[in-house]
Amino acid sequence: MTTLIWIAAALVVIGVYLSWTAGRLDRLHSRIDAARAALDAQLLRRASVAQELGTASVLDPASSIVLYQAAHAARQAEEEHREVAESELSQALRAVFAEAPQVEAVRQAPGGEESLRELTEAVRRVPMARRFHNDAVRAARAVRRHRVVRWFRLAGHAPFPLAFEMDDEPPVAIGDRAGH
Repeated sequence: MTTLIWIAAALVVIGVYLSWTAGRLDRLHSRIDAARAALDAQLLRRASVAQELGTASVLDPASSIVLYQAAHAARQAEEEHREVAESELSQALRAVFAEAPQVEAVRQAPGGEESLRELTEAVRRVPMARRFHNDAVRAARAVRRHRVVRWFRLAGHAPFPLAFEMDDEPPVAIGDRAGH
């Protein structure tokens, strides 16, 4: 009889552990979803501000076209091409705002100071949002690698979490301004 009690107690402990682990994994997946939504919002904000700057006639025509096309491509990119499009927008921002005189020219234009402030904030927030998302992905992957999670299929049908890898280095002239 005591053997049956010990077996039942062991099964209860295992069941509680499996339930706790499944709940933890579910919370991690929810955290990934929230972090991805925040990242998407920051990327959209950055692309929108860049697109506005590209059409505002405050940049030279070549810079306007480069910035507008990169921002438009980033906003319209399908999910499997999004990382590349966002990286290309980062490269376009670095090319357009590589030097302080271009930033000054935008600042002197009507509404330029406000546009630069918005762009500086957007450019600063994208790496932070991406870091939060990738940290959540890393934590979920660590839990999903455990044998118990795989053996008992505790992840259910949730897709394997993928990090968002992109070039998010800010332009030098804007990055310097962000620290001020």
